[in-house]
Amino acid sequence: MTNAVHIRAARRSGFTLRFIKAREGATAIEFALVAGPFFLLLMGVIEIALFFFASTMIETATNEAARDVRTGEVLVAGDGPGEFRNRICARVGAIADCSRLQVDVRRIDSFSAAQLGALVSDEGVDTTGFGFDPGGPGDIVVIRAVYEWPLIAPGMLNGMANLPGNKRLIVAASAFRNEPFEV
Repeated sequence: MTNAVHIRAARRSGFTLRFIKAREGATAIEFALVAGPFFLLLMGVIEIALFFFASTMIETATNEAARDVRTGEVLVAGDGPGEFRNRICARVGAIADCSRLQVDVRRIDSFSAAQLGALVSDEGVDTTGFGFDPGGPGDIVVIRAVYEWPLIAPGMLNGMANLPGNKRLIVAASAFRNEPFEV
């Protein structure tokens, strides 16, 4: 009986040694261990890069549209809220869906007295106080463009979402005094 146990143990140890020494398939196993975290990291980098690119595009488009207000072009053209929003959308490009863009243009009495209110509530973006008043020559105007950016990889960057539905809020703002343009 002891001989049979020793023979089985020797066979097992031989199998174990061969298994440990074998290098066939080691690369595939290493790739399987590393591939998951690598692709998650890659998706995270792409997600954050797209978010910052969209944020920069919306910020730039808002600043360029603010110049149209500051110089009186919007007032002279008779643009309303829809036309002004389209000015921003045309400058953002294909990176953003314009149906998610909300714009608030308001005249204020002074830079220090700007009371714009909170943008986020429990239900999401609160645009109830948004309006469109580009002011006149010499008026102080604040423009806010708000965009709900949907996160591509839900669950992976949970800490990045600040809105319900796995979305992140992008806000671009510009405050300025209108030039003394002719009306």
